Amino acid sequence: AGYEDALDRARIFGQEQAFLIGVRVLSGTVSAADAGGAFARLAELLVDRLHHLAAGELVHTYGKIKKGSVAVVAMGKLGGAEMAASSDLDLILLYDTPGEDDPVSDGPRPVHASQYYIRLTQRLVAALSAPTGEGTLYEVDMRLRPSRRAGPLALHIDGFAAYQAEEAWTWEHLALTRARVISGPDKLAKAIDGVVRKVLTAKRTSKKLRADIVDMRERIHKEKGSDDVWEIKTVRGGLIDVEFIAQYLQLAYAHKHPEILSQNTAAALAAARKAGVLKKGDAEILEPACELYHAVTQVLRLCLSGPFMPEEAPRGRSGLLCRAADMPDLSRLEAHLKETQGVVKGVFDRLLGS
Repeated sequence: AGYEDALDRARIFGQEQAFLIGVRVLSGTVSAADAGGAFARLAELLVDRLHHLAAGELVHTYGKIKKGSVAVVAMGKLGGAEMAASSDLDLILLYDTPGEDDPVSDGPRPVHASQYYIRLTQRLVAALSAPTGEGTLYEVDMRLRPSRRAGPLALHIDGFAAYQAEEAWTWEHLALTRARVISGPDKLAKAIDGVVRKVLTAKRTSKKLRADIVDMRERIHKEKGSDDVWEIKTVRGGLIDVEFIAQYLQLAYAHKHPEILSQNTAAALAAARKAGVLKKGDAEILEPACELYHAVTQVLRLCLSGPFMPEEAPRGRSGLLCRAADMPDLSRLEAHLKETQGVVKGVFDRLLGS
């Protein structure tokens, strides 16, 4: 009962806090950028608490792994501290067992470390996503782990390092620009940061990198593309293009300018501008676009579960959107979004040479 009770309490706390952040976004007292960070900090706190709770439960059955340690790595919107209401959590679990390859736990039902940490991952995912009497917390996505669906749910740090250096595709390195340890001991966190940094600061062939990103963008467009200016993430010149540009600049130039590395898109663009790898004119398009897209997305995700239909929008919702984007009315906002998407697409095509 203690464990179930703790899960219920986590859901009540998580829902209450998310509601309060939402209220502040809608009342205009919290900006979109601050809201993204606030939603992310809430998720980090819950992941960390539930990670420790799930680990404690595991000990009852399987004992501990001697000298073993495990960390939760956030990717995607959580890694970038750009979460909105109802964002999924993209997570990877990495562990270390110094001195031994695959030691056995010391409990009543001993298992190898490789199995032990997979079971911990399953417990954590269930703790975060399974519905209880108090509802659910988050959808959890583990697909960014190495080898995707085929790969183990938890991976040894050495296996992770080898995979990233020898086998990972460009899209996996793009995703890695947002990797951030959010739970686990400092020593392992530093080791993981070191692995990630080494991968991101490796010298790359710019032509292949650009071609891979353009190919990926085309695939996304075929699968999920839209001409609707309100589909801010997937429309041409939308948020995905801004994110891809920020990630491209990091992979292309971090070997010379490691200071441009940042999990947050807006921060990465600002750092690239300061380092001189993003031209001032392009930055003047991309940075405000990033801010605009996040502001509008925060409001849409709080108010809607489906697509936005401007002609059917109640006046209150239109007013919230206009205030978030600092526009006088919805038609001006729509025109501004269309124009912004056009110039962002221009920057994307110019930098990545589609």
